[in-house]
Amino acid sequence: MAINLQVLVKELPLKHTFTIAHQSRDSQETVIVRLEEDGIIGLGEATTNPFYGITVDNMKSSLASARSIIESSLWETPEQLWSLTKSIFFANPFAQCALDMAAWDLYTKKKGIKLYEYLNLDPNQIPTTNFTIGIDTIDKMVAKMKEVEWPIYKIKLGTDHDLDIIRELRRHSDAVFRIDANCAWTAAQAIEYSDELQQLNVEFMEQPLAKNDLEGMKEVYQYSKLPVIADESCIIESDVKKCHGLFHGINVKLVKAGGITPGLRMLHEAKRLGMKTMVGCMTESSIGISAIAHIAPLLDYVDMDGAMLLSQDIASGVNIIPGKVTFPDGPGIGASLK
Repeated sequence: MAINLQVLVKELPLKHTFTIAHQSRDSQETVIVRLEEDGIIGLGEATTNPFYGITVDNMKSSLASARSIIESSLWETPEQLWSLTKSIFFANPFAQCALDMAAWDLYTKKKGIKLYEYLNLDPNQIPTTNFTIGIDTIDKMVAKMKEVEWPIYKIKLGTDHDLDIIRELRRHSDAVFRIDANCAWTAAQAIEYSDELQQLNVEFMEQPLAKNDLEGMKEVYQYSKLPVIADESCIIESDVKKCHGLFHGINVKLVKAGGITPGLRMLHEAKRLGMKTMVGCMTESSIGISAIAHIAPLLDYVDMDGAMLLSQDIASGVNIIPGKVTFPDGPGIGASLK
């Protein structure tokens, strides 16, 4: 085995300023890991994130620290590489995600099969992704929704007029709504809002409270009229069990968890606990989104609209329309840099 590691940095321009409860951005930096062995190339991706302290520099530094292991003959499978490098990436799961994704792409390409085939998953069982509407003025949020007609919208909240936003959006669409407060509410707000949100055909609430407000989540879980899905409260594998009895389901972000390898373990554990499963994106290009699509048959819900939010995609990969995901020909994850 003679593997060559390359780390590429790209800028992803967004169609609209994207605002959630704790940040706004007009573009998104992303790091691409490229593994090459005997002319076969594996690609993986993870975006930077100031909220989690993840920068291009510390991602590149972590990957450089793991280079000797990555380029060695110490591993054959992505799971082996993940375990061998776990201690190096303990503070930078985003960098580990990009590497893990590239390892899975390379591994399944060498086997000549698609990732979903290797995982024995049925691509016809992929749930329809939601399309995300970031926080803005109500008029602009309505305009963003009308710009992309979609059967499911995830609406970012965390303002002082959250119910007004949903009421107005509902006037313009019969689509299913999901709301994501990104830790912005109190337990009392979440419980109070849930009644009207249910009447407004909201399917679930994602992460209404601060990630460590476990006492508050006990109340919300008991009294909310809507199911609640953990995001910031469910980052790593040990969090899944902690969320049982506080949330009805978990939203696994591959970049936060450290890649596909731990993400799969988290999803299987949630299923064993009887919880709903979801995977979300972090505004990645079609590289990261294509990887999510391959594991999406495991999910009850999926948020893989990241590439749809870009004004220019640096990669090609899966094609997503309501109710159908089309995978490119060929093995692996199926994404390629343009």
